[in-house]
Amino acid sequence: MQAVYAAHPSSSDPLSALRHGPQPPPRPPSPDWTVIRVQAAALNHHDLWTLRGDGLPAHRFPMILGCDAVGTDEDSRQVIVHGLVSEAAWAHDPVRDPGHTVLSEGYPGTFAEFVAVPRRCLHAYPQEYFTAAEVACLPATWLTAYRMLLTKSGLRPGDTVLVQGAGGGMSEALIQLASAAGFRVWATSRSPAKPEAARALGAETAFPTGAPLPAPVDAVMESVGRATWSHSLRALRPGGTVVVTGATTGADPPALLNRISWQELRVLGSTSGSPGELDQLITFMRHKRLKPTVSLQLPFDRAIEGFRSMERGEVTGKVVFHWPNGQDDLPH
Repeated sequence: MQAVYAAHPSSSDPLSALRHGPQPPPRPPSPDWTVIRVQAAALNHHDLWTLRGDGLPAHRFPMILGCDAVGTDEDSRQVIVHGLVSEAAWAHDPVRDPGHTVLSEGYPGTFAEFVAVPRRCLHAYPQEYFTAAEVACLPATWLTAYRMLLTKSGLRPGDTVLVQGAGGGMSEALIQLASAAGFRVWATSRSPAKPEAARALGAETAFPTGAPLPAPVDAVMESVGRATWSHSLRALRPGGTVVVTGATTGADPPALLNRISWQELRVLGSTSGSPGELDQLITFMRHKRLKPTVSLQLPFDRAIEGFRSMERGEVTGKVVFHWPNGQDDLPH
């Protein structure tokens, strides 16, 4: 089968390790797994980190990339592939499994014509509302944003939340969900062109990265890391919360432990979400008429273009790849 994969780790030139070509077909490891024909899959920063060798030992390469997708099962039903894999006993909340992993780390990923997944990782979705390209964006980015805001943060309607790094798929999801939930949304961006896009999505206002804010905020949604961490902690009111889901600019920011202890700040991690939260997310998005922005869609054999756009920070919204069998359902 054809796949997009990381041939080897390359911290200095990650895109040099990206390949499109034949890979062995998937082999389900047990009877409770199945094989899905992939229709479309979204690009995430996790895929770029894998190319750099972050989180994946050298002996696991080559590795097929991709950790979420939409496709068809053995009965030709369209399904969402939720790439967070756990033991069956933890299926209700996979991240609580101490041994949980994701597709493209513990098992080959979704950037392939076929992918093997546990049946418990498959979910139905309203095809009359979402296109295949849109629903491919939900399991990683939008589900993570939902868990950050509506499960972890403790925010209430009327509270103020700061979203760091406006412009990418994660910040887009956070801004739309937060605004729809009744939070006052502020955002930051390094790009002069992106604050207006943040306001169009529902942010009240946007500031340059690191700029002083007019007032402390109740919570910060942090996915940038080193470049914004100090600002995130200083932006919080005493007792406020920062919810962390990644570090696109580096995972080793200054700890600022004195500020955390003196202001009694809460620092919470958040990873993906549960099957129940995915159902809640879909219901919430339908009710509030929310949809992901698919700003770039490409066939898998042109994946390098999508990776390059993400690496350069040129994309607002999500990049989605598709195989020819999935192209008819994608917007043009």
